[in-house]
Amino acid sequence: MKILSGRRAAVVGGAAAALALVVGASSEASAAVRYYAIAPGYSVNVRSGPSTNYSIIRVLPVGSYVPIFCQRPGETITGPYGTTNIWDNIANGEYVSDAYVNTGSDGYVAPRCS
Repeated sequence: MKILSGRRAAVVGGAAAALALVVGASSEASAAVRYYAIAPGYSVNVRSGPSTNYSIIRVLPVGSYVPIFCQRPGETITGPYGTTNIWDNIANGEYVSDAYVNTGSDGYVAPRCS
């Protein structure tokens, strides 16, 4: 069952809960990196920069989850979650359009990439 809000769809159900990975072992504070689902039924190109002009590094298979370390503006893309110019940095030098990532938001959910 899906509940639509804006261009984002929140999937309801225990199996659809976002995964979290805790980075660091400090007892005082640790940084959490959230994992987000790629739109159901889609395989997504991972590019070397925030535009379709950048080369494809790899392709995420259907059912993938990705971490978002930072986000930056780039080429405007239309996908299952709407139209956006936000690109998600999922690894060093690897970007996917936020239009294919279920973040639950129309805006930034991570810091801007420097």
